[in-house]
Amino acid sequence: MIILAATPIGNLGDASTRLRQALAEAEVVASEDTRVTQRLLAALGIANRPRLIALHEHNERARAADLIELARDGDVLVLSDAGMPTVSDPGFPLVQAAVEAGVEVTAIPGPSAVITALAVSGLPTDRFAFEGFLPRKQGERMRRLADLAGDRRTLVFFEAPSRLHASLEALAESFGADRPAAVCRELTKLHEEVRRGRLDELVEWAAGGVRGEICIVVGGAAEAAPADPAAALARVLELAASGARLKDAASTVSAETGIGKRELYEAALAARRD
Repeated sequence: MIILAATPIGNLGDASTRLRQALAEAEVVASEDTRVTQRLLAALGIANRPRLIALHEHNERARAADLIELARDGDVLVLSDAGMPTVSDPGFPLVQAAVEAGVEVTAIPGPSAVITALAVSGLPTDRFAFEGFLPRKQGERMRRLADLAGDRRTLVFFEAPSRLHASLEALAESFGADRPAAVCRELTKLHEEVRRGRLDELVEWAAGGVRGEICIVVGGAAEAAPADPAAALARVLELAASGARLKDAASTVSAETGIGKRELYEAALAARRD
């Protein structure tokens, strides 16, 4: 089978008993960086020296077929440098190919920067979404954030320290400067830090530069105030008086307010008759 194994995101004490056992018994390990895996084996005091195969973003699709054939004869342990493979790390194409080929896939759960950041952020955890890394290009980044601005779930992002300040500025511009957020830095490591505040406060804090592995957690959009049906009807009639077709005016105001377009259309017809 294919075994996805979560590795520590910082503190080696978070290596589970199952992970240690899997590493001690593995014959084949596919890892994001084989040098990181060698250091992990040494740090955990594991004498086993499995066959190490590099599996990273540049070769994972090409390597999938070979790894699946190896998994038909024995287990293939899959590791990323930190956390769970496939979560903003290599592994998904392999899992997808294994499922299609009928090869069993399982996981050894463990540390996750996403869940850890969410848990310590102080922001709602009942509904959340992980958005990975924001696009590097400004235009693409702003389009992505425009799509997310109204999302009421807590949002979790990864970010490089060199781009943190620019991303926080973009978040503040798209979501509003007063949106609550947290920047989680170096989680589980010696210099762990969680900075909480409004986005504008975090922009100011990050201006001087921030180091380490970064997660950004942002509170969801506030629930919109209920629309006023009378004001919505007046808006439909205003648009229609300006030359818009009544149905088009009703559709436009429906999108703005959430009130059904049929309801608005029929109310506007009744208002005209009256």
